[in-house]
Amino acid sequence: MEMDTTDLIARARAGDHNAFRDLVQGHSHELQVHCYRILGSLQDAEDALQETLVSAWRNLGGFGQQSSLRTWLYKIATNRCLSMLRADSRRPHIAPPLPEATLPEPSGAGDAPPWLEPYPDVLFDHLVDQRPGPEARYETTEAISLAFITALQLLPPRQRAALVLRDVLGYHAAEVTQMLDATQESVQSALKRARATVDNHLADSSSTGSTGSSGTGNRRPARQPDTAAEHRLVARLTDALERADLDALIELLVSDVRLSMPPALLEYRGIESAQRFFAAATFRPDRTYRVVPTRANGQPALGLYLADPHTSVYRAYALLVITTAGDQITAITGFNTNVMTRFGLPRTLPETD
Repeated sequence: MEMDTTDLIARARAGDHNAFRDLVQGHSHELQVHCYRILGSLQDAEDALQETLVSAWRNLGGFGQQSSLRTWLYKIATNRCLSMLRADSRRPHIAPPLPEATLPEPSGAGDAPPWLEPYPDVLFDHLVDQRPGPEARYETTEAISLAFITALQLLPPRQRAALVLRDVLGYHAAEVTQMLDATQESVQSALKRARATVDNHLADSSSTGSTGSSGTGNRRPARQPDTAAEHRLVARLTDALERADLDALIELLVSDVRLSMPPALLEYRGIESAQRFFAAATFRPDRTYRVVPTRANGQPALGLYLADPHTSVYRAYALLVITTAGDQITAITGFNTNVMTRFGLPRTLPETD
């Protein structure tokens, strides 16, 4: 394998585009996930990945192989993400007005940033190796969850990068220092602050479910996604939505459930608040839905389609990402139809008999 890599590097340096493609293709998907963690947006992550590969192609002659190719690529990707965050031009600072004028008063401002996007689980199938390094503090399933991605967005850019490199990917402290062109003291300081923010956010996000500790702070325990209980819960939620049964839906929610809908900076928290929201915005007399299950961020998700009263089709309405604990729902995050094509979901569904 090392001989093959050395040969590919030599051919790529000589201008062989096919050799360069073969050299980096095994790393592309994990680099995209890395950029997504830092940027919180799949669109931005795709752009960052393309810029990373262009930079790697142009600078391959300067790759001295003091580190592995993978580490070198991660350094480039991390710095491309930091450059994008510094530019900040693609980030909306003010949420657009909500299309629904009848929404009830929210509980407060949500912490999900306006640019947050879900990540399709199907893309994880392309990852060659998701195992983190031995010093990682977060399990892979937790480090892609919507709560974790949201928590990362609360951090300043360099704290975000340091935590992902050290605690998610498991790079050694000296490697992180070199990848960020920083001092060991500044990296340790950034990590200390970042860990406190992320762990506190995750503890708050899971305050209604079971909590536990694995030696990494007050965080939720690692969960096993896509279980039989989760399938039953999704089936019950689907049935409640398609039958417009508000009481059946409310039965599935924990008492301190959270509802949010990026890019809107608002949150509905608690059963009563959720009930008011669903009654006003979802279960209106003139509305009928169909549901298509999918998965996002290692969690169950639903493509929600609304019947068009003037035609015989259901039109894409929203993507709901569901956070669960046992046989109950702890959070529902709704995204607009712009993200649905990423999940292979059609814009319309035919009317059923």
